[in-house]
Amino acid sequence: MCHDCDRTVARRTVLSAVGAAGVAATAGCLGGVGTDGGGDAPEALALTGGEQCDACGMVIDQHPGPAGQLFYADHSPEGHDNPARFCSAWETFSYALDREDDGWRLAGGYLTDYSTVEYDLFDDGGKTFISAHLDADAFAPMDDLVYVVGTDVNGSMGRDFVPFSDDGDAEAFADAHDGTVYERDEISRDLIARR
Repeated sequence: MCHDCDRTVARRTVLSAVGAAGVAATAGCLGGVGTDGGGDAPEALALTGGEQCDACGMVIDQHPGPAGQLFYADHSPEGHDNPARFCSAWETFSYALDREDDGWRLAGGYLTDYSTVEYDLFDDGGKTFISAHLDADAFAPMDDLVYVVGTDVNGSMGRDFVPFSDDGDAEAFADAHDGTVYERDEISRDLIARR
């Protein structure tokens, strides 16, 4: 959690309750967005072994920012077994949308959860970056996260979506970095293009 963000307990409690209710309602209506609805998704894996991003080819553990992984029910990425691996949140969503158009069924998707890690913000070349966290326990299901979009905070591929499982953490980050919080079902190609 960011040590530079002011939060109040009351605000966090209210926002968390509202967010949990919204996620539960959405999952109930859609049968579990981001999964095939057929049971347990595979568990997230660590992305610390020199894996390359399936969107851009960059080595994931050599770059900052959120990372993602997608498991498919009946398909796998070109050149290796599941999961498809990514060095940014927006690339994870873009790949998922493209595969959805191809008829692939998503069995599970994960992104870095910045509510559960001790992250750092750092400057490099006049830009602000957020640290990467690639151990398996740093990932959370995409459907359980909210996303801060439109900040000046960068990951490996420029400005990125910063995922949080705690709505209060997301709101505090958005307030501190002039971003907007989006739910999982609000992520679209248009939002990816505007990031």
